[in-house]
Amino acid sequence: MIGPRAFDVPCRIAVEQSEAHFHAHVELAGNIAVQPGDKVRVHGDPIRIPFGQSMVIDRMATVERAGLVLRSWTRLVAYIGLTELYEVSFNPGSMK
Repeated sequence: MIGPRAFDVPCRIAVEQSEAHFHAHVELAGNIAVQPGDKVRVHGDPIRIPFGQSMVIDRMATVERAGLVLRSWTRLVAYIGLTELYEVSFNPGSMK
């Protein structure tokens, strides 16, 4: 792996809590790609917003890159989990 294993980067957090939306999205500066097994830790106090509100906050985050073994393991486990979704039967006799 080339480059630092962990590094700090600015990020923007968009949070909304309403009838239509309930989400928190983190966007890393510089469009840094997060790969399987990587960890992103956003710094700062927990974000609390009242119902019906939304906000955008700028903070710092630490990105920790996964090593080759963890990245491979994460991909394998994700693939196995995805294949469980394929186990669907369309036989008319299976539903009773």
